Amino acid sequence: MALYPFVCCLIVIIVSQAKAIFECDNNRGNYTVNSTYDNNLKTLLYSFSSHTEINYGFYNFSYGQHPDKIKAIGLCRGDLEPNQCRRNLNNSIAYLRAKCPNQKEAILWGDDVTLRYTYRSILGSLETDPTRYFSNTMSTTEADKYIEPLSFVMRNLTDKAASGDSRRKYEADGVNTTDFSTIYGLVQCMPDLSSQQCSNCLYTAISEIDPDPFNRYYMGLGGEVVKPSCRLRFDTYRFYNSTIELESLSLQPSPSLPPSAVTNNTSLGHSKIGIVIATTVPVVTVVLVLIFICFYRLRKPKLNFEANMGKYDDGGEEDMTIVESLQFNFDIIQVATSDFSNSNKLGQGGFGIVYRGKLLNGHMIAVKRLSTNSDQGDVEFKNEVLLVAKLQHRNLVRLLGFCLEGRERLLIYEFVSNKSLDYFIFDPTRKTQLNWQTRYNIIKGIARGLLYLHEDSRLRIIHRDLKASNILLDEEMNPKISDFGLARRFVIGQTEGSTNRIVGTYGYMAPEYAMHGEFSVKSDVYSFGVLLLEIISGHKNSANIFHGEDMEYLLSYAWRSWIEGRATDIIDPSLKNISQNEILRCIHIGLLCIQENLIDRPTMASVAVMLNSYSLALSIPSKPAYFIGSGTRMLPDMQLHVDNVGATRLNESMNQVSITDPYPR
Repeated sequence: MALYPFVCCLIVIIVSQAKAIFECDNNRGNYTVNSTYDNNLKTLLYSFSSHTEINYGFYNFSYGQHPDKIKAIGLCRGDLEPNQCRRNLNNSIAYLRAKCPNQKEAILWGDDVTLRYTYRSILGSLETDPTRYFSNTMSTTEADKYIEPLSFVMRNLTDKAASGDSRRKYEADGVNTTDFSTIYGLVQCMPDLSSQQCSNCLYTAISEIDPDPFNRYYMGLGGEVVKPSCRLRFDTYRFYNSTIELESLSLQPSPSLPPSAVTNNTSLGHSKIGIVIATTVPVVTVVLVLIFICFYRLRKPKLNFEANMGKYDDGGEEDMTIVESLQFNFDIIQVATSDFSNSNKLGQGGFGIVYRGKLLNGHMIAVKRLSTNSDQGDVEFKNEVLLVAKLQHRNLVRLLGFCLEGRERLLIYEFVSNKSLDYFIFDPTRKTQLNWQTRYNIIKGIARGLLYLHEDSRLRIIHRDLKASNILLDEEMNPKISDFGLARRFVIGQTEGSTNRIVGTYGYMAPEYAMHGEFSVKSDVYSFGVLLLEIISGHKNSANIFHGEDMEYLLSYAWRSWIEGRATDIIDPSLKNISQNEILRCIHIGLLCIQENLIDRPTMASVAVMLNSYSLALSIPSKPAYFIGSGTRMLPDMQLHVDNVGATRLNESMNQVSITDPYPR
């Protein structure tokens, strides 16, 4: 096929592939030419060659539907320059396809790349078999003395590499020793492994370095152990690109290696294969040095995605399954959004830009592209993926998937055509499109969504950022709660939580959260009450409302008007020519929700009953939070206890610019 020229082109084996070996796993099954599996595999591998950006040498793609879905992982050695990494992976694709023409699972190890594909779930999975070995011809008569400093060096590198994040687990260094001039070592794990998995894989590989010169797998002064999940290499010359100065270490006797792991290796029935590489040939050495001398090791990213994606309170394997099933290919989203063109830009929030997109099947999507400069975006990204993916309700926006590629972090949602509630309710012209019945349906829909989050879903979720701009409206003006970046999950039996990192939007924060960092379902109820009064009045809660010569804010004005028997004054003028009993009841419910004492506020279950049953008597509301008479200002001692990050976010929200939400879709 013309789309896949690499399949039929001549295989070019460059220096980096001089010792490439492969494993075609016939035990995993075969596929036929031009089958669905074969076509999916071609498409998936083509993604490697068509991909134009790589920052950390790690590719993780999947394509197709079960049972013909393919997963592929490509990893370059940590010192390889991105363009060279891409070229070597592309050459490896052709090599592997030629050597394993119809196996459903295969793996290739080159000098500086690892490439594998399979139909199984392998993301975040530790696999140590099959194992392959490389060695050089240089040896020593003092193998027993060499193995101790070598083991020390490799264990030291392992500890450093395993502490890396989920984008990069690589370490290389050289160490001066007493009996041997210098030992250079390199270790690397698949970045999607946890720190413990990486350590386990590399320590197993270290235990397989054989010090016995009479053993056929003896590696001498230089060798390499490669596994599906990790690899290590050592030698007496610097075989990697590095500007690190050698440090002389005082070697202490290292603990004995586990005796059961020194010579035994079960590789799913595959025996060890020793491949001797003539690394001492001067020409090859010179070529390797010329390839790598100009490159420097990529800096480790500051964002720890392992902590944010791989370790989530108690989700475990379920969360990893969700992560894999929702992952999108970056190229697909890039095409869908016309390379994130400005013409598809829907809006911009505090953590990134939102774009409209259209998939090849015609489905419309909304893509939130998180800013690469946002330190605050990591937690929000995790929440969106692992929380929203588990929530299914007609009044919640649906998360379709995500993409994690290099420094790119994308969230893919269903496309909601009518933008957000604030686009209508606060605009003098557009608000007239929302008659009372439409507004009442929106209010009840928001209440149903919150009730689901608080009580009816498999998780108890506190949204913490409910506001008009986070309510999206579909083509029938049905509301969908969006933006779960600040949401918090409660465990079974938990009713409240606290934090010293207060984030959100000023004006919607309940007083106990704003002042003390305490949040619960009742803090969401407070935000709902504010939102309800905004929908009825058409005023922002922070906007000035003039009553004669007095100026007040919405919450204070609404309560004063209700107490004085003129609650109709706060109703949007465009709603005045209709029956007002239902509206007045909603004002009453809103005032119950914004009471200062959280104990007095109703639950969302009670609110839902109040909205749907007119026979239920309502209690008399007490004054709202922050009410101090004419005008609504915070009292002098009401300081927000926030950290530096939270303070910055609060300042950003003072003028109602959303700090977590995209603008209307």
